[in-house]
Amino acid sequence: MNELVFVLVAFILIFIIVYRKNTGENVYKYIVRQTGNLYNKYAPYSFKLVREKVKELGQEYTTGQYAFQVLAFAAGSAVVSYLYFYNLLISIVYMVLSITVIPYLTYLRCSRIYSEFIFEQVQVYTTNVIMEFATTQSFVKSLEGVVESGVLEDPLKSDVQIMIDMAYKNGTIDQSLEYMNKKYDYYVVKNMHQLFLQITNEGSKDSGEALENMALDIDMLVENVYRDRMDRASFHKKFLQFGLILYLMVMLVQMLLGAESYIKLLENIFVQFLLHGIILINTYFLLSGEKYYNENVGVE
Repeated sequence: MNELVFVLVAFILIFIIVYRKNTGENVYKYIVRQTGNLYNKYAPYSFKLVREKVKELGQEYTTGQYAFQVLAFAAGSAVVSYLYFYNLLISIVYMVLSITVIPYLTYLRCSRIYSEFIFEQVQVYTTNVIMEFATTQSFVKSLEGVVESGVLEDPLKSDVQIMIDMAYKNGTIDQSLEYMNKKYDYYVVKNMHQLFLQITNEGSKDSGEALENMALDIDMLVENVYRDRMDRASFHKKFLQFGLILYLMVMLVQMLLGAESYIKLLENIFVQFLLHGIILINTYFLLSGEKYYNENVGVE
């Protein structure tokens, strides 16, 4: 009871200090604004670009969704940690720690969405360049046709325009292909560029069959990638369920020992270290799974 009183007093004190410093301003809006300021100050520039694209795609979480995520993490960690230690202060520490994980999960999610978007754009780029070449019989003209068609979005659209400018400036497509290969490290991009380099240097005679085979390879790659996404999503759901069950295994221990015997065990410092270890290891296990699920999406 004393612990609960201490926590409530501390919470009220923090609230009063924040409110007094921001008289007349909604405290909730103030917290949101301050969080945004921290993000703008410390988030890597590359991630800011990724997140802006995710917002543009309409897949960024709303403020309400982030608030629900914070509440869910705080409540879940509080319940689990209290079942482990029956200690309010420890539960509060785990609540805070669980909330600090959310930015990392946001980073993983945004990176996955951006990676999926880039892969789809690469697919559009390679497929449409091959289709345009059938009409123009010129790689640079094909690039111009793809840009003018409006099927590409930034950043790929801007990069293709850079390729075109480099080709006209240098009088050759070599530097353009090298630039794109480094920017988008997909084997389908490199193979298509190598094929067009060969066609440009040796002539386009009998290139139709090679380009047709390349288009079939792209279709097969896309099919495999989308199948992999479905498999990952299925694995991810089962993985999270398994991880949550592991957290709640302590309930089984308490059922076997009895609540009173379990609480008595908590007086042993080594038992507490063991329980902390179980929570931390399982959390690392879950975060590693999240990292696997969200990274390398859309690559070969």
